Amino acid sequence: MAPARVLIVDDDPDIRALVTYRLTASGYEVVCAGDGEAGLAAAREHAPDLVLVDWMMPRLTGVELCGRLRADPALADIPVVLLTARSDDLAMRGGREAGVDAYITKPFSPRELVARVEDILSRRP
Repeated sequence: MAPARVLIVDDDPDIRALVTYRLTASGYEVVCAGDGEAGLAAAREHAPDLVLVDWMMPRLTGVELCGRLRADPALADIPVVLLTARSDDLAMRGGREAGVDAYITKPFSPRELVARVEDILSRRP
């Protein structure tokens, strides 16, 4: 069975490198994009099993990217996890309305991030 594919969309190259390292070490295939538009294109090209996306990015925010994924029938069922430094109720509500499945607050533990990814993917049919 092929490893699950995770798309990481974050404009910070250090975050992308850290998350890529931890997920590949845990057996996942990883695809990366540095902004929201590139993330949308990568999702269409690579059909990931899960998307990890930063909230604040150029070209499309993480919430806007999630909304675009939900609007595309071929991508609508992909779980989206928002990486964010924002944890206020208004921000969380906006993310939920866009279809975000889960949040991971920055700064985060790489071990917790991998555990969260494993948990979400284990619930998929």
